[in-house]
Amino acid sequence: MGFNQTKDPSGVAVVQVEGQLIVGNRQELKELVQSTLDKGERRILIDFSRTGYIDSSGLGALVSISKRIREMGGELRLSGLNEDLRSLFELTKLDTLFAIAETPQQALASF
Repeated sequence: MGFNQTKDPSGVAVVQVEGQLIVGNRQELKELVQSTLDKGERRILIDFSRTGYIDSSGLGALVSISKRIREMGGELRLSGLNEDLRSLFELTKLDTLFAIAETPQQALASF
């Protein structure tokens, strides 16, 4: 469980969430994204292809991250949500806040 950050050849910072995004690791994700912003990156993709669960604090962290990226003039995309996570985003209306793609490749193409 954790986070892995890489940079796509197109220049997009890609953060892979592995396992769960929960109260115990949400701050780590927020700090990783802030560090990415501090390095001047403005296009960020968070990929959940290897994520099975996001709790309410994780959703809150994503909202906070989204706000921070917009304040810094950046763009955020999400990808790889499984069926349960996609339903969660729809039920909470967060699907209207985030640009969500099926795959990382589709998300990268949308920047």
